[in-house]
Amino acid sequence: MDKYPDQKRAVQYLHRPVEPFDQRMIDVGQGHRVYMEQCGNPRGIPVIVLHGGPGGGCSPAMRRYFDPDRYRVILFDQRGCGRSRPHASVDHNTTWHLVADIERIRHLLGIDRWIAFGGSWGATLALIYAQSHPERVSQLVLRGVFLMTKAELDWFYGGGAGRFWPELWARFVAPIPEAERGDLIAAYNRRLFSGNLAEEMKYGRIWSDWENALASIHSNGQAGETPGDYARSFARLENHYFHNRGFLEFDGQILANMGRISHIPGVIVQGRYDMICPPSSAWKLSELWPAAQLRMVRNAGHALSEPGISSELVRIMNDLAREMA
Repeated sequence: MDKYPDQKRAVQYLHRPVEPFDQRMIDVGQGHRVYMEQCGNPRGIPVIVLHGGPGGGCSPAMRRYFDPDRYRVILFDQRGCGRSRPHASVDHNTTWHLVADIERIRHLLGIDRWIAFGGSWGATLALIYAQSHPERVSQLVLRGVFLMTKAELDWFYGGGAGRFWPELWARFVAPIPEAERGDLIAAYNRRLFSGNLAEEMKYGRIWSDWENALASIHSNGQAGETPGDYARSFARLENHYFHNRGFLEFDGQILANMGRISHIPGVIVQGRYDMICPPSSAWKLSELWPAAQLRMVRNAGHALSEPGISSELVRIMNDLAREMA
């Protein structure tokens, strides 16, 4: 929360820190065990929190967007992420494995329906999960919408965002020979999965720093020093999903399937100046989703921790708790 001074103000909007009442590793098959925790009120309104990336993992700060007296908050580290094992593994790690893992957790906890809360890749996963199991989702609360389309990937890894941050783009492109720069996702994929740990860490840091430096509207272009092991894990998982276009059947699949969930109430919180996931995706989604509200946050970028985004999300969850009481 202290990465940029203005973000310290976000703390005032959040609920008090809480400790989990349940923490466990869940065997989800194919050699994977995922970390899951519950916090808040065991008899409260259930909400599943889907972290970003892919590859980000959960943090204690994510618990604080929900009133612990009213919500039963379930968080888990997706396959290969955070405390889940094996660490940084992409084997048997696709969108559809994650959708199955979410359902496994729901069954295990005896929950009939829950709110799906996710940002960035977490919003992508929430939408795909809801489209796969619409009867299990009572509400959707999304932030920084990403629809896993070629246009969005081209924007961030094809030079669109680089026009606003040319010096950082030059740093991201520089390690890749000119002959490979036509497809930077593929070029980084070859290096992130080279089998050479030092090389994977080096390129993992460069990949992660490019994204981290653009996350906040308050960014000065400095991403800070990302630990090598985390950077490698994050970059490998994210690149794996992007290289495979999210394992979707066709480009634009999420928008094409909005009819399946157009009746589910939802709220979209979008930073007006989001460099990573531009607002056009959130707007397109809202146009096909009559039961959703689009809340554009001025003077905000992509980061969950930005004051405007934090305050809006807390306000939404507090309002939902009152409505569902």
